[in-house]
Amino acid sequence: MRFQPDPSSVIAAEIAFNRLAQKKGQWTAFRETAAEDAVLFVPQKVVAKEWLKKQADPPKSVVWSPSIVYVACDGNVAASTGNWTRPDGSVGYFTTIWRRDRKGAWKWVLDHGDRLTAPRPAPEFLTGKVATCKRGQRPEGPPPMPVKGERPAPPPDESLLWTAEVAPDNSRRVTVKMWTGDAYETVIDDRVAAS
Repeated sequence: MRFQPDPSSVIAAEIAFNRLAQKKGQWTAFRETAAEDAVLFVPQKVVAKEWLKKQADPPKSVVWSPSIVYVACDGNVAASTGNWTRPDGSVGYFTTIWRRDRKGAWKWVLDHGDRLTAPRPAPEFLTGKVATCKRGQRPEGPPPMPVKGERPAPPPDESLLWTAEVAPDNSRRVTVKMWTGDAYETVIDDRVAAS
């Protein structure tokens, strides 16, 4: 399904995610907003739903806020990045990859971040950018057969691509690239050194 590529809806989802963490608890919020196939790093990549089942909420949640959001041109995938602060005063950054579910709600599919000695500069205003549509791209072979009563899935948009890699030494890298009409521009390149 194609949605409007609306960065403000992703900003709203990110803000609601943080509010839910403050109200109901950090890991409760993560559980309630995760896609079924969501992953996070602890420090190796794990299936979020399985890992989160065993986590008790801390007395106080991390507080976070997005700085910028990038959205695919079909409105189905997005990436947000911003700063977080722990109750002990330590700071860091996060990157979250979002995907719409069948009802159109944003669910996170990847959550990543790390500590910093000082927060990244925060913009005066939250901003959002929409990728340029890639025209004429179709997957190889015939389109998939739809399930009875459902529309066939559209071909992948590919205007916003992301990767998440973890090395055996626990160093990791998350990148997000956005199609500009001529080429892919790397808009997020998070790197965490070996632990």
